[in-house]
Amino acid sequence: MNKFKLSLGYFSISSAMLLASQQGMAAGFQLNAQSATGLGRAFAGDAIIADNASVISRNAAAMSLFDSAEVSFGGVYIDSSVDVPEATYTPISGNSVETSAEDIGGSSIIPNFYYVQPLEGTNWTVGAAAYSNFGTDVSFDSDFMAPEFGGDTSLSSVNLGFSAAYRINDQLSVGAGLDIIHGSGEIYRGDGLLDIEADGEALGFNVGLAYEFDENNRIGLSYRFSPELEANGDVNMGGDTADSVNIPLPDMIELSGYHRLQPEFALHYSLQYVRWSEFDALTSDGLDSSIKEYQWQDAGHVSVGGTYYIDPKWELRAGYMYDMAPTDELTSLSIPDSDRHWISAGVSYLPTENSTIDLGVSYIVGEDGDINETMEIIDGAPAHMRATTEVSATTVGLQYSYKF
Repeated sequence: MNKFKLSLGYFSISSAMLLASQQGMAAGFQLNAQSATGLGRAFAGDAIIADNASVISRNAAAMSLFDSAEVSFGGVYIDSSVDVPEATYTPISGNSVETSAEDIGGSSIIPNFYYVQPLEGTNWTVGAAAYSNFGTDVSFDSDFMAPEFGGDTSLSSVNLGFSAAYRINDQLSVGAGLDIIHGSGEIYRGDGLLDIEADGEALGFNVGLAYEFDENNRIGLSYRFSPELEANGDVNMGGDTADSVNIPLPDMIELSGYHRLQPEFALHYSLQYVRWSEFDALTSDGLDSSIKEYQWQDAGHVSVGGTYYIDPKWELRAGYMYDMAPTDELTSLSIPDSDRHWISAGVSYLPTENSTIDLGVSYIVGEDGDINETMEIIDGAPAHMRATTEVSATTVGLQYSYKF
């Protein structure tokens, strides 16, 4: 089999942190793995809670809530399970055959790093971050009976972000940031169909607002512009060659709220809207036709959570997320998707006044997905795949934060 390698993401923090390929366990190929605290509450309220520096990944304006410099770093382990228990494959010639596939998901550790620095004597706060927003890793066995629909798919994106926030008054803050996206990865398709190796960079940006009603109630709103990433490399599609691949990434809008209803308990929530309709196709300027059509629709997630402040040293949190799939009429076995449910829990321990250790765990289960995919390998001779997919994952995050 030839290897169709397509990617969007790898990075290093300082000289050594490497992002491995991963299964993006949010809908589409979005990756929610920016922090252990966010993981422990199903990312409910993450654009405004600002309990550590990882808030940069959701809303730059919320950096104004910090009184002193803070660093946060850690990683999230994702162990995903993707099965195809039922599939009917109709080749370009011959009869339809029944096939199936098990354990085509993957596992990896995704690191993250954040730093927030208030500028003394001013209303400004600046920050830097490294994290990932998108990723998927699906790999079929080499003997899978439908190689043009199976193979390997590895997609990921990583943001290196630089942000600034400005406090306008006691209640309102604004923020903005620049995202540098670097990518590389793999997709593998059947014999002679596709063979691509590529990597590239692109620039995006984000803007945000933070509004504090009082010390116990606040909301945040953010918008993130994601560019079309041009990945350069070797492209071979059925004998036609090119030297780049265009991957459109979706913009995101998020609204979050945090309300400390009692000294011991806070309620928080988020509504995120993802413009997946921008992810219409993988294309190349050097090819006459699209590499792969997707034509997804806009989607997003809604999440709600709570935090219980036991005492000055311990916090417990939990949350639920309903994550909507963007797939519309076109579905693909290479990125199996369906609506997903997150059940999350987490804990924070403060060994000293200035340091925090966070642990978060989520179990994600996807509703059964229906695949109905056609591929015209030879003009007038399409192959067809009908399948059911089952997706689930366990994610565990660990994080350390220190206030200077």
